[in-house]
Amino acid sequence: MKIQLKSVIRIAVLVLLAALVGVSIYSMNASMLGGNALPMPFGFGMTVVLSGSMEPALSVDDLLIVTPEDDYKVGDIVVFQTQRTAVVHRIVSIDGEAFTTRGDANTGNDEPITKANIKGRVALAIPFVGILINFIKSPVGTILLLGAAIWLLESSFKKEKAQKADELEAIRREIEELKKDTQEPQQNQTELDTINNKEEN
Repeated sequence: MKIQLKSVIRIAVLVLLAALVGVSIYSMNASMLGGNALPMPFGFGMTVVLSGSMEPALSVDDLLIVTPEDDYKVGDIVVFQTQRTAVVHRIVSIDGEAFTTRGDANTGNDEPITKANIKGRVALAIPFVGILINFIKSPVGTILLLGAAIWLLESSFKKEKAQKADELEAIRREIEELKKDTQEPQQNQTELDTINNKEEN
């Protein structure tokens, strides 16, 4: 049971690392090749606050979970794209198709945008997790994650191989013990028969 639990944990860690690496590579490709500052492969996106323009509501290195919405209203904190950059600001006014945004800590409004520019609304903010996410998304972080996944996979195979070898060795010893147990009575019987034959002669 203990061994199975360890195997399950190793598999879960490997799956998590593979998912993180996959998302990291996907995000980098979407940003560099497609110009998409906030890809949403699973119907939601993640981004990290890089400036203090939304203080005190949002702080630097907060991880944001962003979901696309059908409609947006004044007061929503949204992520919108300008060129290749994702910006996190609050909607302060809506005029027809034009949305005006502003950072809570800023004094001036942003240039009006359309709904097509808005990637989604901030559904959740997790403090400080962005430090880890930024590291994972960096080339060094991706390489380290790949290295960790390979090391865990190789380590897992080695442990399973050693475990099977130990099990086979234990079975072999049990067989040898059983052979000894069956051979001793036969040997004792043979010696007894020899003694009886000598006595009869």
